[in-house]
Amino acid sequence: MTRARVIPTDRIICGDALETLRLLEPETVHLAITSPPYNLSKPYAEHHDEMNYSEYLDWMASVWAEVKRVLVPGGRLCINIGENKRRNITYPTFSAFIQQCIDAGYLYRGTVIWNKNSAAKHCAWGSWNSATNPHIVPRHEYIIAFSKDDFRLDGKKEDCDLDKDLFMTCTRSVWLFGTESKTRIGHPAPFPRELPNRLIQFYSFKGNVVLDMFAGSGTVGVVARLLGRKFILIDNSREYCKLALSRIQSEAGRGLFDVDGGVKAEIMDIDDLIQ
Repeated sequence: MTRARVIPTDRIICGDALETLRLLEPETVHLAITSPPYNLSKPYAEHHDEMNYSEYLDWMASVWAEVKRVLVPGGRLCINIGENKRRNITYPTFSAFIQQCIDAGYLYRGTVIWNKNSAAKHCAWGSWNSATNPHIVPRHEYIIAFSKDDFRLDGKKEDCDLDKDLFMTCTRSVWLFGTESKTRIGHPAPFPRELPNRLIQFYSFKGNVVLDMFAGSGTVGVVARLLGRKFILIDNSREYCKLALSRIQSEAGRGLFDVDGGVKAEIMDIDDLIQ
């Protein structure tokens, strides 16, 4: 098996995340944004989201290593992950991911606390109104950011689309915006467009390649296209790949062509990468 020699930009690749990453050319991606399966029994179409925890962490470590290989020098990895709370047991997965990425040689850029502004929808229980065993119900998630080899990413000033207000918002370590509707999107764990919108403008330049290896409903691709970036999406569910393509074509202002013109967004199978 050999890796693809053509960078499959503006493609939604239907295949296993790790197997597909291993087929991609090294140093071809500028920014990776993803929210991996949380291992909290979400009803994904093609993934068993209740792995043994150590097995889950081993799998994730392998993914981060392959992402590092495909990033350009100075390229960034941004991981959205929650507290991974099951009843009264919390796994500090975000902390484990930070250590995994540092062990893989990434440079740690910092952590954003995403305040989901949804506390009114939930109650904290455990031992109600008692110090015996009160539970903390997380109303936030994390976005942890890393760079490959160098904190600096080369790019032209005219290809930066940050304005001063967005820049100041992104530099603050607490981001406040709401969640996305599972019913409206048609996926069990979508994140809102505001999340990749901020990360793409903050951490990349127009024309750069943005990767999401757990693409789900394709929100990263939708926003990347709207912001003049190329994208590579990977998901092992053909149902979700079709959903992502439909959203890109309809939500990204018809979005039929990439920033260079002439290339339609489309779904391809992992086998098409093997030469």
